Amino acid sequence: MDSIMFGGLSLYAWITIATVLAMFSTLLFTKLRTDIVFLAVIGTLFVTGVLDAREAFSGFSSTSVIVVGVLFVVVAGLTHTGVLQWIVKRLLGQPSSYSKAIVRLMLPVAALSSFLSNTTVVAMFVGIVKMWSKKLGISPSKLLIPLSYAAGMGGVCTLIGTPPNLIISGLYENNTGNAMNVLATTLPGLFCLAVGILSIIALHRLLPDRKAPESAFKSTSEYTLELLVPADNPHIGQTVAEAGLKTVRGGSLIEIAHFDDISTPAFDDEPIMGGDRLIFAGQIDELLDLRKAYGFVNADHPVFSTSELDQNQQLRTAYVTFGSSLIGTSIGDTTFERDNDMILVAVARRGERISQSPHQVVLQAGDTLLLECPRRGAASAETLSSQLQFFDSPQLPNISSKTLISTAIMIAMVVLSAVDILPLLQSAFLAAAAMLICRCCNADQAMKAINWEILMIFAGSIALGLAIQKTGIAEQMASGILNTCGTNPIIVMASICLVANITTEFISNTAAGAMFFPIMYEAATRLGYEPFPFMIALMISVSSCFATPIGSPTHMLVYGPGGYRFSDFIRIGLLMDLIILTSNILIVNILYPLTPLH
Repeated sequence: MDSIMFGGLSLYAWITIATVLAMFSTLLFTKLRTDIVFLAVIGTLFVTGVLDAREAFSGFSSTSVIVVGVLFVVVAGLTHTGVLQWIVKRLLGQPSSYSKAIVRLMLPVAALSSFLSNTTVVAMFVGIVKMWSKKLGISPSKLLIPLSYAAGMGGVCTLIGTPPNLIISGLYENNTGNAMNVLATTLPGLFCLAVGILSIIALHRLLPDRKAPESAFKSTSEYTLELLVPADNPHIGQTVAEAGLKTVRGGSLIEIAHFDDISTPAFDDEPIMGGDRLIFAGQIDELLDLRKAYGFVNADHPVFSTSELDQNQQLRTAYVTFGSSLIGTSIGDTTFERDNDMILVAVARRGERISQSPHQVVLQAGDTLLLECPRRGAASAETLSSQLQFFDSPQLPNISSKTLISTAIMIAMVVLSAVDILPLLQSAFLAAAAMLICRCCNADQAMKAINWEILMIFAGSIALGLAIQKTGIAEQMASGILNTCGTNPIIVMASICLVANITTEFISNTAAGAMFFPIMYEAATRLGYEPFPFMIALMISVSSCFATPIGSPTHMLVYGPGGYRFSDFIRIGLLMDLIILTSNILIVNILYPLTPLH
């Protein structure tokens, strides 16, 4: 099959191209889990014979993938000993201007993201930044995009800061036999970070001034509440007017859904029947009193006695995440409430409550949900992490001597690797073992910290990159770029980085790094230059995705809490993409002058 040629490419190459296009389409237009998509990529490349068994599954034994898995344990130790909270407490402070607030926020976030998971850092900072913004009198939307950008730019400053750096450096070592230092990207990364911070300050007028989504749930704003009339309710048989429900303290009855689930306006002469669902609009703290005053119950499932009502409830705010299976559905059409022991009280979108019945609202990514949950609801945040992101009342670990111990362990890991005493993999294993021995985290916490979905994506990305290289696609694309851009190495480097940057706005930056490594490597070697500077530039490019909220998991984390729209990222992100790309190419060629291959 490999000898059969179509349009200058083998059949295996066309199978690989079709697999890449199918992967793109699936990730963009379906809700299928990303790890399942990459598992399908591995299976397709293996079953069709593009890769043999050793090649298809080489990602699972790749040093860079194993390093990522071990680093999850190190991060667990840092998280559970309160390192992040200690840094936040000491560094954010009370800046006197917006520019100083940006610097105070972005520098520590970038520093932490150089060594920890970007997603972990942003998830920890979101709630803190929202409280901080209220203290400073600044809209959260003015700070949350810079928060996410800082995590991305900080991540490129070390090889362990972001997975694409580990993937690209691992592939570089496999092809050249030369291992990159863990601080190989530090100087160019810091330069791009400085440019990025200054650019955010200069372009801050392009950042939206959105109303905080949860502001729709303050006592001064309106939203809806749905209650059910139990069969023993004394108001059954009365009209809305007779029961005194048309206008109640804190709101009014706007809609009634009878047993046939057909909603009707709440006219004065509309009768109240057992099993009716009553939709109120008004103020949450007062409307919830209706349950006791009128003998109603929460409308999550048919009940026949007020004694079923659980009094040990709490209100929590959550945001619908990108990729959530709730997107495009209404809670009333699912078993979500029953399955998770939660009740949907109200829905808001972009800071404004939606006035229709919350159970009938077709949900979108970023929608804010007000949920009534059991007091034990903290566990639900982990269980529902793929559906909803909770940001209220986070569990804060105590700061103790273990905080210093875990910090020392992380610093020792970086130093051992940076001065070439131990390879990164060995130093990471030692750090993970030290975290467990010193009880910075226990075995259960360590295992739960390992994100197997991300590891599957890494393994699939490596297999995809290998297929692109093996089938000659990388060679053909490199030839096409050289024919179009000429033989100027800087123009070729910039062109590939630009295409990689555009690609990573829509798919995993890890996948983009693995896909473009063989193309960049082939182009560099065909031009006769040492590939190292080209790889550094590629690392920064695939992690510099600023223009879409789906370009990075950290963007998705801030999208809902910031009350953003898709266009908010495009407006400032396109300029940021161009600024960082230009800075990247400039500084890489200054720090690492291009040298001919020996």
